[in-house]
Amino acid sequence: MTAHPSPTEPFRDPQLPIAKRVDDLLGRLTLDEKTSFLHQFAPAVERLGVAAFRTGQEALHGVAWMGPATVFPQAVGLGATWNPELVRRVGDAVSKEIRAMRAKDDRVGLNVWSPTVNLLRHPLWGRNEEGYSEDPKLTSAIATAYTRGLRGDHPTYWRTAPVLKHWLAHNNETDRSTTSSSVRPRVLHEYDLRAFRETVEAGAVAGVMPAYNLVNGRPNHVSPYLREHLRAWTDEELLVCSDAGAPSNLVDSEHYFDTHEEATAASLVAGVDSFTDHGTDSSQMTGRLRGALERGLLTEADVDTAVRRQLSVRFRLGEFDPEYDPHDATGEFDTPAHRALAQEAAEQAIVLLKNDGVLPLAPDTRVAVVGLLADECKLDWYSGTLIHRSTPLEGLYERFGAERVEFAEGVDRVRLKTSAGAFLHVPVAEGAAAEARGAEGALDPALLTGRTDLPALTTDADGTELALADWGQGVLTLRAPDGRYLSVADDGYLRASADQPGGWIVQETFRLEPHGNGHLLKHLGTGRHVCVSAEGVKVADADPEVFELVVAERGEDAAARAAAAADVVVVVAGNDPYINGRETEDRTTLRLPEHQERLLRAARAANPATVLALVSAYPYAVDPAGLPAVLWTAHGGQAAGTALARVLAGDVSPAGRLPQTWYADDADLPGLLDYDVIGSRQTYLYFEGTPLFPFGHGLSYARFAYGDLTARAGEETVHVSFSVTNTGDVTADEVAQLYTRAVDASVPRPRRELLDHRRVTLAPGATAELAFEIPLSAFGFFDVAQDRWRVAPGAYELLAGASSEDVRLRTAVTLEGEPTLPRPVVAGGLAAAGFDEQHGVEIVDRTKVSGDAVTPAGEAPGELVYRSCDFGRGVTGVRVEVAGEGSVELSLDGGPVLAVLSTAAPTSGPYDYVPLDASVVAAGVHDVHLRLRGPLRLAHVGFSG
Repeated sequence: MTAHPSPTEPFRDPQLPIAKRVDDLLGRLTLDEKTSFLHQFAPAVERLGVAAFRTGQEALHGVAWMGPATVFPQAVGLGATWNPELVRRVGDAVSKEIRAMRAKDDRVGLNVWSPTVNLLRHPLWGRNEEGYSEDPKLTSAIATAYTRGLRGDHPTYWRTAPVLKHWLAHNNETDRSTTSSSVRPRVLHEYDLRAFRETVEAGAVAGVMPAYNLVNGRPNHVSPYLREHLRAWTDEELLVCSDAGAPSNLVDSEHYFDTHEEATAASLVAGVDSFTDHGTDSSQMTGRLRGALERGLLTEADVDTAVRRQLSVRFRLGEFDPEYDPHDATGEFDTPAHRALAQEAAEQAIVLLKNDGVLPLAPDTRVAVVGLLADECKLDWYSGTLIHRSTPLEGLYERFGAERVEFAEGVDRVRLKTSAGAFLHVPVAEGAAAEARGAEGALDPALLTGRTDLPALTTDADGTELALADWGQGVLTLRAPDGRYLSVADDGYLRASADQPGGWIVQETFRLEPHGNGHLLKHLGTGRHVCVSAEGVKVADADPEVFELVVAERGEDAAARAAAAADVVVVVAGNDPYINGRETEDRTTLRLPEHQERLLRAARAANPATVLALVSAYPYAVDPAGLPAVLWTAHGGQAAGTALARVLAGDVSPAGRLPQTWYADDADLPGLLDYDVIGSRQTYLYFEGTPLFPFGHGLSYARFAYGDLTARAGEETVHVSFSVTNTGDVTADEVAQLYTRAVDASVPRPRRELLDHRRVTLAPGATAELAFEIPLSAFGFFDVAQDRWRVAPGAYELLAGASSEDVRLRTAVTLEGEPTLPRPVVAGGLAAAGFDEQHGVEIVDRTKVSGDAVTPAGEAPGELVYRSCDFGRGVTGVRVEVAGEGSVELSLDGGPVLAVLSTAAPTSGPYDYVPLDASVVAAGVHDVHLRLRGPLRLAHVGFSG
């Protein structure tokens, strides 16, 4: 039992300010005790009655990893609702379930690692499902709502303590722990920081988690931005929790530091307060911390700062005041209200992309539902275990009656024949009902292993017919007739044992590789091929079996039969969240997998009245021509099927809106690692092509008219108002969107930028008068010439409508702003990373602690342009600060080279800068052009004379 000191101890006195209580408790802890608190699993301090504490409870769209819980739509689906109040209620429900579950299982933590506010910059990012939107304004609105729900509304005590993920500029899984995101100052401030900033400033955030990647050559876990930006946005003590294993990555994969003691010390000083590494074993990290202290790399004051932040969160969670904490031993779990909310969220997340009138379906419609996802309710890595489950097929059965619904999954029915003439056989397993993966809960589900209690596959003369699904790029799953997926456990044997594909390393995926007159069957989880031995069917490094694929029925044949017998076909296509696009794995294409394209073609050929319902964690490039209707929803949680059926039937008018651009082709995408949204014209903000479906798009069963747009600029805000009227025949929601555009911008500005939005419910004939107060700062940009935010003077167009492209009303306001000034380069020179334009360069770390430099991104020269540089009455010299080896060429206004500054020899290291001087004569205002040659780092350019 944990001892409880006298209640007279100041840290136990709820009447004292939290800061004083924290200081009192901190002063009672020994250095070893404080050091032990810096690991994710902080131990109890028995002598003071302080309990153990764990950072990190996943709860992205419901309580994850800890067993059964209410499962809401994926985060990208919550973003598609464009409804902050709904998302606040979802966060509220999730936090109440966390409290209820913790009352029964103290493994459930209150420090919640959610939401994810990384912007959905690139649709091939494997974790697209975790974010809310490509737009920082919409992302921060939804994230703020979710954190407010998670926090609760008590003025002192928090129901849970939300931590935002993943700081910063993190949109690639490919080499995610070693790649660097090159983020110029404008993109940093206007895009990547903005979603974090507005959410933190709203006041319901307890901390952030740095991402695995580097930004501008420096790992996020030693980023100066934690101090310079994050902690400047709030007076609250924010708890910064490392991502799992990231502290070790600083040495082991990134090689940024030579020793773990140096890396750990640098992280702590930069602002990381809790180290998530080596699972529940804290000895490695505490040993590194002690070593850093002994070497003088850290002081006890550094440790105190981090522990103070953790204790502040713990006090706010009511840990030390159970008698006063209104959330202690309370909670609501799987209540009727939570079930209804899960359904409401799933309904509001559905986006109607196209409709030529086939929807909604009439009550007597004969429906064929077809597709690999037609009878699935898929989960992802950050889902809880389902208590309730609704698939599209089940939803349509319930809504239209089983007698009016035909079903064809569309899998290929196959048998696998060995070279000896036998077939793979799935033995009957008595009492082998499929167990839901992780149903018992796990602090680290990556450690869960496959079942070995079931018999391994064998061979016999007849074999077992398997359901083969190809999820793209030749990645297959094979399912036994009883619904269990073929999987490989630690002993290497194949068993039909999994309820769904899943796990940190998926053990249920295979690839057929042509070999002679047959195929090898490669198990992707182990990288080994399947072989047949006397002991059973297993994976091994040698003697792979050559199989003949015997097809009993093609999926498209079954799909065509079902489609031909129906009035309307609903093809349910999309992704499995564990396959081809997930954490650790980016997608390679926007295209729908070929297997599902075949099913869609077959259904459409058999019945032109074919509706495509995409259920996916990300956008697809599909051809809507010839399809009378297309819908999209993220994986919608436990009520997904019911929600889809109700929208198809017209019980609910769809009002979800796309939270990111749907591009028409892979060729429209920038490189996955190109983070310069301005320079490469990314997202709806800058994209100049024609999207398949634009940001904010979504149709309704009603029609809406917009009118009476007015705008008036005040001293601090712009007041905007307009009306929206339902001119249709059904009650429906409309998402009215307000955008702006700088009319005569002096620098590249967004084509249009979301200022605000409102989701409103309107009965037929009803009108809503919408009013918005837009801060003048919303019209600003980060001026690299002045190194600060600025609102430029001039005209700004205001656009109201139903999407970023469906603009119904326009007007303009003129803002006084601040004048555009040239760069004062004589006084301050040029920070190398403060360019206006670049080609072929990347930003790197000037030192390991702070500052930026630029370097050519490859072997070709890098180009930099700095607009409107004011040389005043004139200069006669230029000095550059460089490291490495190479040259800097300077010209003005695109003219001839005026100076070449070259290193005589390579500097001793990448952070050892030397000055190079040359003569140059310039006066007045000019554009400065620099060309960098060789493996050179440029930090600063100065002018004199």
